Amino acid sequence: MVGDPATELAHTAWPLVPSDVLVLLPIGSTEQHGPHLPLDTDSVIAHAVARRTATALPTALVAPTLPYGASGEHAGFPGTVSIGHEALRMVLMEAVRSLALWSGRIVLVNGHGGNTATLDTALRLLRTEGHDVAWTGCAVPGADAHAGRTETSVMLHLAPDQVRLDVAVAGDTRPLAALLPDLVAHGVRAVSPSGVLGDPTGASAAEGRSVMDTMASAAVRRITAWTVDHRGRLTDPEHPPTSRELDHQAVRP
Repeated sequence: MVGDPATELAHTAWPLVPSDVLVLLPIGSTEQHGPHLPLDTDSVIAHAVARRTATALPTALVAPTLPYGASGEHAGFPGTVSIGHEALRMVLMEAVRSLALWSGRIVLVNGHGGNTATLDTALRLLRTEGHDVAWTGCAVPGADAHAGRTETSVMLHLAPDQVRLDVAVAGDTRPLAALLPDLVAHGVRAVSPSGVLGDPTGASAAEGRSVMDTMASAAVRRITAWTVDHRGRLTDPEHPPTSRELDHQAVRP
């Protein structure tokens, strides 16, 4: 999707880049999202959250989305491209070091739960170097794990022409905690041959719009408050995460 040129770094000539600008860097993935959603689902959502967040903040720019992440658990599905944790960590660190030469604060907007362990490691190192950087996620309370109703609804709102509801199927709907041992040991395909963890039944663009509003509003609150935890993660002053939610985000496919 083409965003507002006023907020897109890629569409800005260098003399027009404000000094000490806030930069939002969306981090996505290229991985299977069941038979009905495109491989760039996480990237599309991360970019949309970053773009909507930038429009609500003074002097913010959205950097081009990083389309590859740590998606090894999806390796059993054609189309998935994973660069792994070590390569992702180095890309994130070098990107932030480069951005820090001319920007102000930097926020990494993460759309893929499998990236979180790498974000934690990279952000801790970058903050010890003195960089004013943090990360925030795109999760919402009560969301299903992967390619279910939540992500399907968001994509129906953001990119309806890319959603194939006619081939959507329900996957394993057990809680993520119950699936985790098999996911870690054998990957997503061993748990769900379709790649879906959840059930897209009932997904709608209206629900997706509401989810997007929730994610963008939370990102604005976190950035405005700028309270960074030991992981380098921005916390929400209105809705502090529980330990269970943090554990869920750390392993979500």
